[in-house]
Amino acid sequence: MVDLRAVARSSGVSAATVSRALNGRPEVSEATRAHVTETARRLGYQPNQQARTLARRRSDTIGLIWDSSYVETHGRQPFLQDLLVGLKMALAETGYHLMLLSPQIDDHTPDKFIRAVVQHSLDGVALMAINEHVAVDALVASGRPCVGLDLPVFGPRSSYVSSDNHGGAAAAVNHLYELGHRRIAMISGPLWMLPGAERVDGFQETMAALGLDVPAEYIQEGDFFLPSGLECMRRLLSLDVAPTAVFVAGDEMAVGAMHVAIDAGLDVPGDISIVGYDDVEIAALVRPSLTTVRQDYLGMGRAAVAMLSQFMDYEIPASDPSTGQAPFQFPPRLLPGTLTVRDSSGPVPAGRPIRRPVGR
Repeated sequence: MVDLRAVARSSGVSAATVSRALNGRPEVSEATRAHVTETARRLGYQPNQQARTLARRRSDTIGLIWDSSYVETHGRQPFLQDLLVGLKMALAETGYHLMLLSPQIDDHTPDKFIRAVVQHSLDGVALMAINEHVAVDALVASGRPCVGLDLPVFGPRSSYVSSDNHGGAAAAVNHLYELGHRRIAMISGPLWMLPGAERVDGFQETMAALGLDVPAEYIQEGDFFLPSGLECMRRLLSLDVAPTAVFVAGDEMAVGAMHVAIDAGLDVPGDISIVGYDDVEIAALVRPSLTTVRQDYLGMGRAAVAMLSQFMDYEIPASDPSTGQAPFQFPPRLLPGTLTVRDSSGPVPAGRPIRRPVGR
């Protein structure tokens, strides 16, 4: 196995110079760095990762804490899978590794995430779908680089990346409004989650701006999984004045909503239009294909990695109580969504009343 000394002998420089060159130290000239790098490549040198971590105080590894224990049905949420792929691809582009951390569900101590980060000498942490506020707050307050994915965190070296949920919801509502719909309902995600709450806000604000009423029963809270889409749509179709269109805050729920409408004898979109959110793979495969707001999961992954790199290089300034200034906070990064129009949305039927579900 080729070691650092072998590269030094072949390069005609010291082992210390080889180490500095391969670690990008500024005191090594570009010519020497290029010569050493080419020699190492030719000899097939592979650095000792443990020694490199100690020398650089970097492990080139990002941890992902994804606490899916909130899913009581143990379901699979497709967009979170896509988001994980986006993060992994972005890390691969920059030479980082990804480690999936699994803190024990029954461990409710405030420092459980910090312990996992220290144990594996991680350079930073991505946080996704977590409902453990105490442990998250402790990790963020520790000053370790953290980025939330659809999870709002703020700290000395922390912020978050999300879609522009307000803008995506507005695009969905405006699309249905332009098709002539005025009775527009919504199936939301969990309101304790950032996307769930912000998409409801965007829906309500856009409806108000268009001068449209939103009866309380026109907003049904789901959980981003298919069964809740089924149940919420059944409740909407049972109303005395049912909607002509439904904006659904997640594609899995939207597919469930379409199943209920079709099973009730309604035509989609002839009798009721449905718009989803995420544009996961199934959206283009169902029939009718689903109109939806596409999220840029790869862009979110790249933005998260860029943030973490920035945080790693950021030195937290010493606090000065005499200034009275709040600590600097890095702003979140919001990525726009894109409305993808397919077959599940259409104009209000002209010249005839809206059909009622079978049995009503």
